[in-house]
Amino acid sequence: MRKIVFENINFLDLTTNNFKKIIKENGLFVFPAATALVKIKDNDSKKYYSSLKKADYVFFDSGFFVLLLRILKNINVSKFSGYKFLKFFFQYLKSNKQSIFLIDPNINFSKNNYMYIKNLGIKKKNINNYVAPLYEPNNLYDVNLIKKINTIKPKVILINIGGGTQEILGLYIKKNLKFKAKIICTGAAISFFTGDQAPINNFIDKYYLGWVIRFLFNPIRLFNKYFKTIKLIKIVLRAKTKTFEL
Repeated sequence: MRKIVFENINFLDLTTNNFKKIIKENGLFVFPAATALVKIKDNDSKKYYSSLKKADYVFFDSGFFVLLLRILKNINVSKFSGYKFLKFFFQYLKSNKQSIFLIDPNINFSKNNYMYIKNLGIKKKNINNYVAPLYEPNNLYDVNLIKKINTIKPKVILINIGGGTQEILGLYIKKNLKFKAKIICTGAAISFFTGDQAPINNFIDKYYLGWVIRFLFNPIRLFNKYFKTIKLIKIVLRAKTKTFEL
């Protein structure tokens, strides 16, 4: 496995063969999308940038970012999206019946996420949901959430809210935990499995087409977000990037 240091963020070039090793670890797992990575140079996104730098495991979720590294920096890495990670993680969860705490954006998603996890064979008592309030990323503070997590002590905390906020929330949780756990920030990726989001399969994910499917299902909301990712070209071009063998 290789580590690619990009703007002081330690990305791991994760492969399927390495997954079994990584999933045994505790800590903060993040999957920054291109639409969020473009914000690392913005003054109002310092907490987001800090959460990426302080995360334990950062993976290459964005196909666009992977292509830019290949073209502009001659660095070849493997895309390991939140969708792909969850696909393997849910298989792992079937065999390792660990308690899980879901942080969801709304009550409807919460119900569907709960049922999906339950259908994996996880007992009701080992599944807990929390519907997140509308967080202000630069002033994120949720005492009730921390109290509930520290009382329940789940093995896995799966954060299913939007990118740019979930990473900050993940770091906040990590700093306030009184025990060790996996804190996985895969955002809306679980919705690909529950059917709450545009359908994605292995082929679409492998060939970096997920953004196309999502755009077709919600063009008005996503047009501006996708257009702004063009800024990532300049960021990658100017960035100091180093590669290390682990």
